[in-house]
Amino acid sequence: MSDLSGKVVVITGGGTGIGLGIAKALAAEGCKVVIGGRREQKVREAAESCDPPLYFHKVNVAHRRSVKYLFEWVEKELGPVDILINSAGTNIKNRKMADMDPEQWDEVMLANATGAYNCIHAVLPNMREKGDGVIVNISSIAGKRAAALGGVAYCASKFAMTALGTAVGNEVACEGVRVTNVYPGEVNTPILENRPAPVSEERKAKMLMPEDLGHMVAAICKLPPRAHVPEMVIKPLVQEYI
Repeated sequence: MSDLSGKVVVITGGGTGIGLGIAKALAAEGCKVVIGGRREQKVREAAESCDPPLYFHKVNVAHRRSVKYLFEWVEKELGPVDILINSAGTNIKNRKMADMDPEQWDEVMLANATGAYNCIHAVLPNMREKGDGVIVNISSIAGKRAAALGGVAYCASKFAMTALGTAVGNEVACEGVRVTNVYPGEVNTPILENRPAPVSEERKAKMLMPEDLGHMVAAICKLPPRAHVPEMVIKPLVQEYI
């Protein structure tokens, strides 16, 4: 397994949920971890609550200028990015085509699909130049199986992220850059607040926890450069995979 000590990691959507779970796991491996999110106070509090503390920076992945500022700051303060985790994402409550507005479609697609593109576009030149790098896209089972639970916009955005990761991964593999799409099932994170109906505590107790994703992503990142995991599905034991 590769030693991750000193590796520079950027995690979008790192202030809560899956992103923060991955941040903690990679920090434990000795990485220099930067978490980014739209709410500066939230990412600051998350960074300062960790031991050791994480680096943090405000970013809206849907806005290219904001993404540009983030990665310019990271390179200036820590150096080129070795590992990118695209974990920023959102969903809406009214998930049926008949109920949602076109603006809500744009909101979800920008955050989940275009946001991932913007960040990959920002880190790839340096990764290609040095012939090494890892990109992990936190997609969703909704990016492999379109279902009402995720909704029209969310499923479409995650399918887009799936295609993005696969296509880019095939393109840059010969240059030493590895891209992995991770497809989680139900995870107990704050995004559940955007469900159309409240989720019971009993159901939450059976879901994955963010640290489950953290351990798995850390293992992917620790693989030797010759080993590539294109896709990984992880779900609660009780959740069907159909």
